[in-house]
Amino acid sequence: MCQLLGMNCNVPTDICFSFTGFQARGGLTDHHRDGWGIAFFEGKGVRVFLDPCASIESPVAELVRNYPIRSLNVIAHIRKATQGEMRLDNTHPFQRELWGRYWIFAHNGNLIDFSPQLDGRFRPVGSTDSELAFCHIMQSLASRHPEGMPAPDVLHRTLRDLATEIGGHGEFNFMLSNGERLFAHCSSHLAYIVRKAPFAVAHLSDQDVAVDFERLTTPQDRVAVIATTPLTDNETWTLIEPGNLLSFSHGEPEDLGATETLAFTSQSVTN
Repeated sequence: MCQLLGMNCNVPTDICFSFTGFQARGGLTDHHRDGWGIAFFEGKGVRVFLDPCASIESPVAELVRNYPIRSLNVIAHIRKATQGEMRLDNTHPFQRELWGRYWIFAHNGNLIDFSPQLDGRFRPVGSTDSELAFCHIMQSLASRHPEGMPAPDVLHRTLRDLATEIGGHGEFNFMLSNGERLFAHCSSHLAYIVRKAPFAVAHLSDQDVAVDFERLTTPQDRVAVIATTPLTDNETWTLIEPGNLLSFSHGEPEDLGATETLAFTSQSVTN
């Protein structure tokens, strides 16, 4: 399967540590060699880096790993191609504009017999089921909320309904962000951790690298990291229940009502 990585924070934070382990999954510790990408929000702007080659061999990935770009919301993706050739236009994450904001999307899975009718406002550039699903989501949001960005709980319900609809065509793990919050939907595999005071040392499972976050943070910092599988082997990660959509804001999952209670009772693993 593809690999997803997301970060949501209450203060601008770099993702260098997590990306070091994540990068290794693109050809070193795993077999995902069909491209990679990462997007950083900076205010309403977005920096997007894409490369259709394996992340472990990519000079662009080395740049990102050593360049401490600070952001409140980050989405990264390592591709294992199921639909669409290995090309730059098929490389995640994908970007579109809606309601005067950029939206970033990355997907892990495979959608079968998925052919939604698009009205032309949002159209795929590449040939992946993932970008097609993203365009369908953007079109549906625009048509269901023509007045503009809805309240967070309303937006969450709409995205949850769309995730259920699209997920009926196959595996649909995804991450989506508009720079204000980050949405993570689990179809099969997704886990998260919230790092906050008191901070401790974290050790990557894919690389022999450790960081003492106590030395790099303030007591007020809070960072949520979401990944397909846990990135560290000495921390407790929470597995998201399949079928659940979580919204992360200010470095933690939002409580948007009783309908999301399953997401907060998902089992924990030390990994």
